[in-house]
Amino acid sequence: MSGIIGSKLNIRGSGRIAKLGTDGQVLTSSGAGVAAAFEDLAAGISWQTIETGSTMTAVAGNGYWIDTTSNACTITLPASASNGDEIMFIDYARNWGTNGIVIDVNGLNYQSKDDTYTIEYGTDGTALHIVYSGATNGWIPTLDKAVAEAPYIGNSEGIFGYGTAGSGCTNLVSNTGVVSTDVTGVGTSRYYVAACEYGGDKGIFGYGTGPISTTNLVTNAGVVGNDVTGVGTARYAAAACEYGGDKGIFGYGFATGTPPQVSVTNLVSNSGVVAEDVTGVGTTRHGPAACEYGLDKGIFGYGWWDGGEVSMTNLVTNAGVVGTDVTGVGQTRYDAAACGYGTDKGIFGYGEGSAYSVTNLVTNVGVVGDDVTGVGTARGGPGACEYGYDKGIFAYGAIAGYHSMSNLVTNAGVVGTDVTGVGTARSALGACSFN
Repeated sequence: MSGIIGSKLNIRGSGRIAKLGTDGQVLTSSGAGVAAAFEDLAAGISWQTIETGSTMTAVAGNGYWIDTTSNACTITLPASASNGDEIMFIDYARNWGTNGIVIDVNGLNYQSKDDTYTIEYGTDGTALHIVYSGATNGWIPTLDKAVAEAPYIGNSEGIFGYGTAGSGCTNLVSNTGVVSTDVTGVGTSRYYVAACEYGGDKGIFGYGTGPISTTNLVTNAGVVGNDVTGVGTARYAAAACEYGGDKGIFGYGFATGTPPQVSVTNLVSNSGVVAEDVTGVGTTRHGPAACEYGLDKGIFGYGWWDGGEVSMTNLVTNAGVVGTDVTGVGQTRYDAAACGYGTDKGIFGYGEGSAYSVTNLVTNVGVVGDDVTGVGTARGGPGACEYGYDKGIFAYGAIAGYHSMSNLVTNAGVVGTDVTGVGTARSALGACSFN
């Protein structure tokens, strides 16, 4: 068989190859265009169950999901056809580049070529729509295009970093929620650190004991960078989350003033640049937690102020504007952790006051749910981040000593039992995801 160039087909016969990719075809140039064309063309198609065999016979009017994960597939077209008959074939597993399809035209023509030619498609993600035009030109592709893989919402991997022990070490989280052994720390060793995502696929650690305002960027491969000179009020026990889909925000914390708690925020651009202080909104406090919700918004919740532990929340718009206090739901506490799950929802978990293991789910419109009975070891000061695009993980923390266990969160917000810890036991660390 002949090779494949791009998303175009090769037709071979009588010792020669004709490379046809535009003649008689309607091709679009963008993912959006392909999607629109696909929707229009597929409107009258009867879709069949997934085809995994090495051979199959197509029927006019049908659409076929062709899964070539295990083998290539030879497709035999109908022996007779009428003007306007149509068939669609889709690369179900995005694997045609490895195992392609071969079309047997079964005595009819294909783009004017007779059935002595071999027709192959071999590009991942191809959507192919063919229409019969009559005996002269036969079957003509009206769509022959590799559909771009849809971007995932969220990030696939995570990182825990810094904390009360370990000299600033970090621990990566795989896309299946497995925590790795310690990676030697970079930058100033500190605890009560906050962290969030930025740029859609990277992260940032910021602030911490001292107090300091230093930050450390995390690449989309999970590599932590050297100290970046701090911007804004030096503080520790702040919280941070993503907003706007590609930016971040640090908020609240414990500084050196009177009272020491603050409510200032600092926005993080989609290139990881931290901005100057924004005047705080809501109750000044330290030890809150924060996470994303609704794809592009954030929420700060819980914490401690002069009167004790609290449960109020403050929503963050997709422009990074912090809202006034929302009456708290659930157990008052501080030094909790929070992360996203299910692509558009969030979860607060664990915390101090006493040591708690309760969790509170956050809907995709930012409504905090009642306490869910805790799973796993009650503790304060864990970290939490997203992994696997739509799941989360809590790890580390302290109660009668430091711990390193973790608890996975499903994409339905269900917290799992303790997983044996990996890495240096510690608390008051930061965590974020990357991709």
